[in-house]
Amino acid sequence: MEELSTRQAEDEKMVAEAYQHLIDTYLASHHRKHTEIIDKAFHFAKEAHKGVRRLSGEPYIMHPIAVAQIACEDIGLGSTGICAALLHDVVEDTDYTVEDISNIFGKRIAQIVDGLTKISGGIFGDKASVQAESFKKLLLTMSEDIRVILIKISDRLHNMRTLGSQLPGKQYKIAGETLYIYAPLAHRLGLNKVKEELEDLSFRYEHPEEYRDIQERLEGMSEKLGLIFEQFTAPIRTELDKAGFEYDIKARIKKPYSIWTKMQARHIEFDEVYDILAVRIVFKPREGKDENSECFDIYNIAGSIYKPHPDRMRDWVHMPKANGYQALHTTLMSKAGKWIEVQIRSQRMDDIAEHGFAAHWKYKEGENDGGKDGLDGWLKTIKEVLDDPQPNAIDFLDTIKLNLFANEIFVVTPKGEFKTMPAGCKVLDFAFSIHSFLGSHCIGAKVNHKLVGISHVLESGDQVEILTSKTLKVEKSWTNIVTTAKAMGKIQLILRREERAKQKKGEEVLDEFLQRNEKEPNSVNIGRLCRFHGFATREELLSAIGGGTVTLGDDDIAALSEKKKGKKWSKYLPFFKKNKDVADDEPAAEDTMQNGTKGKSTLNVDKKKTLVLNEETLEKCTICDRCHPIAGDDVLGFITEDGEIVIHKRQCDIAKRLKATRGNSILAAAWDMHGQQSFPATLEISGIDNVGVLHQITGILSNQRGINIHKLTIESKDGVFDGTINLDVHDIKDLHAICRDLEKIDEIQSVKRT
Repeated sequence: MEELSTRQAEDEKMVAEAYQHLIDTYLASHHRKHTEIIDKAFHFAKEAHKGVRRLSGEPYIMHPIAVAQIACEDIGLGSTGICAALLHDVVEDTDYTVEDISNIFGKRIAQIVDGLTKISGGIFGDKASVQAESFKKLLLTMSEDIRVILIKISDRLHNMRTLGSQLPGKQYKIAGETLYIYAPLAHRLGLNKVKEELEDLSFRYEHPEEYRDIQERLEGMSEKLGLIFEQFTAPIRTELDKAGFEYDIKARIKKPYSIWTKMQARHIEFDEVYDILAVRIVFKPREGKDENSECFDIYNIAGSIYKPHPDRMRDWVHMPKANGYQALHTTLMSKAGKWIEVQIRSQRMDDIAEHGFAAHWKYKEGENDGGKDGLDGWLKTIKEVLDDPQPNAIDFLDTIKLNLFANEIFVVTPKGEFKTMPAGCKVLDFAFSIHSFLGSHCIGAKVNHKLVGISHVLESGDQVEILTSKTLKVEKSWTNIVTTAKAMGKIQLILRREERAKQKKGEEVLDEFLQRNEKEPNSVNIGRLCRFHGFATREELLSAIGGGTVTLGDDDIAALSEKKKGKKWSKYLPFFKKNKDVADDEPAAEDTMQNGTKGKSTLNVDKKKTLVLNEETLEKCTICDRCHPIAGDDVLGFITEDGEIVIHKRQCDIAKRLKATRGNSILAAAWDMHGQQSFPATLEISGIDNVGVLHQITGILSNQRGINIHKLTIESKDGVFDGTINLDVHDIKDLHAICRDLEKIDEIQSVKRT
């Protein structure tokens, strides 16, 4: 009894301290001080969640307090947002209703809580269709009150901070969702600080060894980086002081996830990442001075001390990013011979860069017009995609995701107007961004007065004039060209309309044909015609008839009568793949996820436990033939609908998609191999084509014990060579050893695993 009262007293103290920290943070903010309503919301939520604890063991009320703390401190929300954050789980987890919240706290707070309740339990459900519908709700609610998604992101950040209390399989699911949706959303809303923490926490749980290695390396070089920072900034400080600037210079150390993604993308080692340190100058504009021109004054001062890199100047001051980000970036050559990036921002720009659109509210005359200037355009694009009544669930998510991840470029119209477009966009994307008619009849464009095709990739500063033809029609292949959600949505909508029109015409032709030949339009006859022409569904048959690719005749009558006319018609049936949209040489993603070896017996697994991969269990699993994991890789298991387990690398593209869309079927997995089994691996090598290089390569490979080489291909051109090595290895250590030995050859420039 005494232990219970002691624990209760400790809990009360912990809750009181956390709540007081929240109030202190709020009182230090720019918002009006409405502490009474916050205090009321806190006590209401505390009572509603009384006696409930989280998996970590702490009182449940600590979670709403932590979410409110993030919403206040990291995002900059005021009393309304803080109250909604404190109450965000009340309707879902207790007997209170939205009406109760409205009566006690007012309509605005109740609307936000209602929006959060609608998308509760994470964006993702057990089925893809549920997931897409939940995501729709989230995006539609965003347009009503942006605070719904801001609080939802705060909720996810706190869940990521306490992810250690979850089972490994659940950790992969939640981390996968976070990287797939929440981090890109945070980026799109300008929440840079939150985005970086979400990415790092996801990385920490998905790849713990790599995270730990990079973190230790960063800690080991912190003293050296500090010295470089002080030496580099000292002369800049002197000149800024002379010029009368009020400023703060900060060192920005690249985050582990950002370092890792650069290492993966460029196939480089940690020591080759040059921009680990950046310098950020945050200033207060001098009296009577324009902050934009002040950025360039500071740039000129720094540029007079250190030589700027001619190709690394980024002016986001005059042309802000779509998420509201403003700054001037330059890269300067230090006295030590290292390039160092310098970011120049005013205090207002810095606040918006860290807190996103919510920070705009402090710099606008009225609350309603703040933070939505750039956001409105994005939400409009989202709504246009949502207008499509029945998009495929997964396609919908991927389409939205295209815009979430995109960086921006600026494209100029013939009239000199600047249009913001995602980096990597094509001429066809730009045409659809202007008008559906331009996009659907686009035959090419004049880019900087040169004629180019619809698949030409646009670059920042390009002047683009779209060329059209009224006779041109949208083609299915266009979906493989466009990169923006808007263009993809419009193309799919047009194709669906045309498909429906063909099916309607086909139905009329088929009905008339059956009636003329005194046959019933029943499911049996339709099924026979589908089998005869090699179609899986009635809709495919009707579309082919309506489009003219199938003409009904005597052979069809014979098929309906189950008579064979002439040669056996079944031998002419075309072979149709399960997924016709996938190229012949590339298996469909769903097939790859579930392409188990026939005859393998399934494992009885406990989802709450980690699957140990050894010689025995691996016999009953399937290795993903897209990412080819080998012993030692960070892996996870996916349980297919047939009960089979497919093993993927955690960073496999298919695994990323599965974590976000089929998270309940994810299984934690770990290796326990004993070097008895071999795994296929592929290495790509390149280098200088000197005499004897091939001999050195084969010598190293032959000296590796137990390594079986299947294929070695070398192609030489203009003094350089590229090669591919297919081999069997026991584990990742074997592969790393081969790579290290090959890299010791002077002529070899690059060795990477594919």
